[in-house]
Amino acid sequence: MKILNQFTILLFLICSISSAFAQINDAQAHPKREFRGVWVATVANIDWPSKPGLSTENQKNELLRILDEHQKSGINAIILQVRPAADAFYGNGTEPWSRFLSGKQGQSPFPFYDPLTFAIEEAHKRGMELHAWFNPYRASTTLANSEISLNHITRQNPSWFFNYGGKKLFNPGIPEVRKYIVQTIMNVVRKYDIDGVHFDDYFYPYPEKGQFINDSKEFAAYGKEFNNISDWRRHNVDTLIQTLSDSIHMAKKYVKFGISPFGIWRNKSQDSTGSESNGLDSYGSLYGDSKKWIEKGWIDYINPQIYFPFHNRSAAFEKLTDWWSDNAFGRHVYIGQAAYRAIERRPGWSSKSQIPDQIRYLRNNNRIQGSVYFSSKSLTGNYAGLQDSLRQNFYSRPSLPPQMLWRDDTPPQVPINLVALQSDNKVLLNWNEPIRARDGETAYGYVIYRFNASEQINIQNAANIIKISFENKTTFIDTDSVPGSYYYVVTAIDRMKNESAASNNVMISVTLPVYKAAK
Repeated sequence: MKILNQFTILLFLICSISSAFAQINDAQAHPKREFRGVWVATVANIDWPSKPGLSTENQKNELLRILDEHQKSGINAIILQVRPAADAFYGNGTEPWSRFLSGKQGQSPFPFYDPLTFAIEEAHKRGMELHAWFNPYRASTTLANSEISLNHITRQNPSWFFNYGGKKLFNPGIPEVRKYIVQTIMNVVRKYDIDGVHFDDYFYPYPEKGQFINDSKEFAAYGKEFNNISDWRRHNVDTLIQTLSDSIHMAKKYVKFGISPFGIWRNKSQDSTGSESNGLDSYGSLYGDSKKWIEKGWIDYINPQIYFPFHNRSAAFEKLTDWWSDNAFGRHVYIGQAAYRAIERRPGWSSKSQIPDQIRYLRNNNRIQGSVYFSSKSLTGNYAGLQDSLRQNFYSRPSLPPQMLWRDDTPPQVPINLVALQSDNKVLLNWNEPIRARDGETAYGYVIYRFNASEQINIQNAANIIKISFENKTTFIDTDSVPGSYYYVVTAIDRMKNESAASNNVMISVTLPVYKAAK
């Protein structure tokens, strides 16, 4: 009898340990929270629209196809380029319409619609955040006046700009320039229902042979307190970012501010706190002190573009990823991944497993909260089978964006009075909106979970999520259940994606519908 009891205890312990490991493996395979972003580039019509001057109907249809494809791939954040060159993909602004939209700068789409409003609404319908991507300093992609409208800012205030590499760029050292850019972006923050403001890596221009930045006059006028022009340039960028951060979070506390810098801040050979790398650095070459922005808490997430493979001699993916995770300072780190390089025949990229292995590497680091892929067309084109990998493996289940508790740590209250009934082969769910939380907020959206009757109800298991809704609708129709017995629960989420506890659970037995024979 004693041996039998010992065997029973041992068996229980083995089962418990196996169950624990299964839960850990399931959490790694289906993270409950993960930022899954994709850049949708509009400059030069990289991703959308496919060409300038399409009709409104064609533009809308193209964007809907893009959003549908990314929804199927489990993407939960769209980074849409709305200001590629001091012009606009939105109507409620002061800058002219983009020529990449209408074919001629300053010309509105016909029939008229607002592309940003449309994109926000459609992304939210699909449970995806919409981050408005601004290029703060690029004023034109050309020096040809024939492609620049008469009311463009480069014509209105030509002294604000310098030419570099065949483009016109804002001079960040001019205080009026910084004020203008902040006002332009804040106009969008106030008038549109965006989830985030996003900058990429273009601050001062990437160095080009034979080119120089013509800002010595401005340095003499505004940089007297600085020992050298490099420190002054970094100060100019810092000032814009700090001012914009304060402005965004004062206007709308739920709007996130993120920046996607070049993958190397500084090399260890330049700074003992830098990364184990040997390449161009954003600090010295682009005058972007990206580490400082996150250390000071000016931005909510850093999204370094680590467009390199594992074991790269100059900039190894694993070393840069580890460095950024070690320098997160309590903010989020999303890694920019080079989906466009997945079909290159170069060392590291010739392996189709390069990016899937990178995703696995990121998930093993709990200080990395997700990925952003460049760019949309590379995913929808299924380069190296990456889209298949996301759909069938990595992103096969939905995931909520990570919480930002320094912005909002108050979850919503619980949805009330969940009920369920079967209609034919569908399950209809209905519930009541929760009461207001202590911060005055109610539900922004809901998460619906379904469990087999034999399963434990555990809302930390993302494998049981069947719907994430960014709409305040208190009904849902489950059309995917097969005959069997299920438990359903619903949670509420607020604008920052904090989640409530689970509602009451309801159990329902789904049976095959009975059809009457035709007479």
